[in-house]
Amino acid sequence: MNTLLRKTGAALALLVAGASASAAVTVTYVNTEKMTDVPRFVSDRESMEWIFKEHLEKLGKDLPAGQDLKVEFLDIDLAGDVFPRVPIQDVRIMKGRADWPRMTLRYSLEQDGQVLRSGEEKLANPNYQMGINMYKTDLYGYERQMLEDWFRKDVLQDGGRKK
Repeated sequence: MNTLLRKTGAALALLVAGASASAAVTVTYVNTEKMTDVPRFVSDRESMEWIFKEHLEKLGKDLPAGQDLKVEFLDIDLAGDVFPRVPIQDVRIMKGRADWPRMTLRYSLEQDGQVLRSGEEKLANPNYQMGINMYKTDLYGYERQMLEDWFRKDVLQDGGRKK
């Protein structure tokens, strides 16, 4: 019994130590309902917010231990144009013309409370239907690829994964 308690305590201590050293990603949205082009229904907007948050948290696993990323979405213009067809669901059409995805975000990358990099970025991908897109068949796939490209280039600054 005593051995079990010691092993459990040691495992818990390692878990807590590992959690405090890992990277954290915080994502917030400023007035989503007033952004340029987001889903008009609240449940669809919340789903979009959750998808982008989860995606950035997944990317954040490539940050070195102890680094924290804060991302604040200021404006979103999703790829394609919306054609309201029925009262319960919109149809989004991607034509590849002037309907490319755009985002404005503010970010801060910190290490142990010190700001390493911060700024406001305007992301856009006019060639969103060309090239390699790992998320092409996913919901908001063009936006996810654009966020990943920004993360690899500007946040990690080496285009790759943590060493």
